[in-house]
Amino acid sequence: MDRLILAGVIAAGFFLDQIFGDPQFLYHPVRLIGHLLTGCERILRRFCKEEPDRLLVCGLFLAVAVNGVTVFTVWMILRLCGAVSCELYLCVSILFCYQLTAVKALKTESMKVYQALKENDLEKARKALSMIVGRDTDRLDRPGIVRATVETVAENTSDGVVAPLFYLALGGPVTGWLYKAVNTGDSMVGYKNERYLYFGRAAAKLDDLLNYIPARLSAGLMILASALLGMNWRQAMKTFFRDRYHHASPNSAQTEAVCAGALGIMLGGDAYYFGTLHHKQTIGENIRDAEAGDIRRANRLLYMTSYLMLALTVIFEVVLYWFW
Repeated sequence: MDRLILAGVIAAGFFLDQIFGDPQFLYHPVRLIGHLLTGCERILRRFCKEEPDRLLVCGLFLAVAVNGVTVFTVWMILRLCGAVSCELYLCVSILFCYQLTAVKALKTESMKVYQALKENDLEKARKALSMIVGRDTDRLDRPGIVRATVETVAENTSDGVVAPLFYLALGGPVTGWLYKAVNTGDSMVGYKNERYLYFGRAAAKLDDLLNYIPARLSAGLMILASALLGMNWRQAMKTFFRDRYHHASPNSAQTEAVCAGALGIMLGGDAYYFGTLHHKQTIGENIRDAEAGDIRRANRLLYMTSYLMLALTVIFEVVLYWFW
């Protein structure tokens, strides 16, 4: 695909997400990847016998198989569409790009938590939060709900927006969906618990690798976004350099540290997952208590960072067109 055309396709997909978000009537391809992962896991576990070495090998095979099938399927669909007509090829490419980013969906779901907090309905807020985080939410108080929501908005600014755009810029929908398959695998099996410690290790490590550059790019763009929005960008930068590795993942705290500094609140800390308490380092300084309005501020950072990444993506494609 011509680089200028690819820039237009990516931008069109991005703005479709801004307008429509994730419509419930449209069956999302990520669900198909999820079904493929579940089916493959069920088959592979018959050969693992719960032995660590076998679990590692089967987990690696799972990651290679699911990612390979995803890449081949997207490539084949686009190839078949191109054989029919250029117009169909472009439309399907835009649709693939549209379903890779999640700006509006992330804002919509996080604002459900915000609205419940404004109504002083903590149970409703916990339920809304449970839809977008992996931790247990039933023990969280009001500030804890806010912090967890801000954390997921900050982390998913990278995973759900910047990283997909980064891989779309590199190779179009095929590399974009390779990233999405890897990220979906990590979200489903990349846990450090008894069930997935060995089986999910390949998926988790591959996700860490693919997110290494996008996470740091996201942090840099978010610092710039905080400056453009009149937030405390100096504190954001300070917190980034100090706390960006205060997380079990090498990537998750990159944007969380920037967001914590820009808002002047503390994130991270101990959390319950599947009924078990996990001790985690804190991120940021407790300059003030977290409040519901921080969710809206985090979403402003999400949107500004997303626009900056889109602009960078388009510029990248234009430069490649003229100088490659």
